[in-house]
This record gives sequence, C-alpha cells and structure tokens, in this order.
Amino acid sequence: MMLTSVELHRQESPATVRCMVVTVSDTRTPDTDKSGDLMKQLLHSSGYLIAEYRIVQDDYARIQSIIQEGAANPVVEAILLNGGTGIAKRDTTYEAVRDLLDKEMHGFGEVFRYLSFAEDIGSAAILSRAIAGVYRDKAIFSMPGSSGAVNLAMTRIILPELGHVMREIYKDM
Repeated sequence: MMLTSVELHRQESPATVRCMVVTVSDTRTPDTDKSGDLMKQLLHSSGYLIAEYRIVQDDYARIQSIIQEGAANPVVEAILLNGGTGIAKRDTTYEAVRDLLDKEMHGFGEVFRYLSFAEDIGSAAILSRAIAGVYRDKAIFSMPGSSGAVNLAMTRIILPELGHVMREIYKDM
C-alpha cells in the first residue's frame, strides 16, 4: 500500500519538539494558570518537551519581546501562546504575533474557528482570533486562553501536526 504524501511527511517528522509555553494574562499566576498547565500536560503526554514556560501581561510590546526571546533561544523550536486573542481593547496577542510572522498558517485559525463553531461554542467562534505561523524558523501557535479552547486547539490541531510542521520548517535548512 502506498503512503500519501502527508503520511510520509508525518513519518519523516521529528519524534519530539522542544516547546515554549506562554500564557498571556494580566491576572494569572503559575498557581492559577489552568490553561498553561493543560498545554504543558498535553505536550508532555504526547512526547513533546517543555523547554520554557512564561506568563506575560497582555501588552503588545511584552508579547513580542517574549516571542523574540523564545525565537532567539536555540533550545526552543515552537512557541505556543494562550490568551489575549479576543476582540476587547486589551487583547493584543493577535496583533503582536501577526506583526512578527515570516509566514502565516491561515489554516490554523480557520480550522480552529470551524471546530469551535461545530463542536463547542457555536457562532461565538467568530470572536476568536487564533493565529499560527513561522517566525525565525520557529513554529508559533496562538490560541484563546480558555481551557476548552486550549484543549480543542491542542488535541485536534497542534498535537497531531506539530512534528509535521517542524519537518516542513527544517526541510529547507
């Protein structure tokens, strides 16, 4: 039986990825960060490594700074953010991530909103500004900060494809 190109790419993908987990919040602490903890647990249970974990205030410059720090760290291969993706004035994660990306993976936000609509929150999915892409050869994923949104994004999209994403990033290096 012939493998599809996607199946072949998945076989050629790295077995693990070193991740930086970032929670964007003005109120969460390491003790109250349920979404960040969930991200770390899901990554760990899927065989991925947590290279770094941070909480940063919902501030455009601070978010960009933490992404730039992660991208400069040779141990970090992927940066996963949760929080600050809504439409309130204070929500700046989308803009901070978008303005850094070298390449955007439009499909991440599209599929996330589709799954949110179909399986979780209905028409409120239009309020999500989930985004993903590549910045300085690092995979970047940004999702809403609720535990439900994190679980959906991680289990249905990120975990199944993270190795494949890294394979695509690394193949031209």
